[in-house]
Amino acid sequence: QVQLVESGGGLVQAGGSLRLSCAASGRTSTNYPMGWFRQPPGKEREFVAGISWNGGSTIYADSVKGRFTISRDNAKNTVYLQMNSLKPEDTAVYYCAAQFGVLATAGVADYKYWGQGIQVTVSS
Repeated sequence: QVQLVESGGGLVQAGGSLRLSCAASGRTSTNYPMGWFRQPPGKEREFVAGISWNGGSTIYADSVKGRFTISRDNAKNTVYLQMNSLKPEDTAVYYCAAQFGVLATAGVADYKYWGQGIQVTVSS
């Protein structure tokens, strides 16, 4: 089992920045590909960004390319999501997730372990 805990969310004005962190505990001897997802109010959960087990490969949703950066520090069992130039439409509950394998993928169903989520609100 792997437990994931997100932190760093909150309220920010449009154009501002936030950095989310996701700390993993439990069965962390294996480095998993990790993803960030979000669920806007009244909408389905959607993919945001993913990173391979060693950080060598990343993928992003088109809506966040050039604004968000995913990274990881395996020594600290932590994955980050740096969010810049935030827009009101980025408002959502953000989740981190872990999957088996080597490369991260964009499908919600591909991920085995999930954090509890954290609120990010961007005001206009």
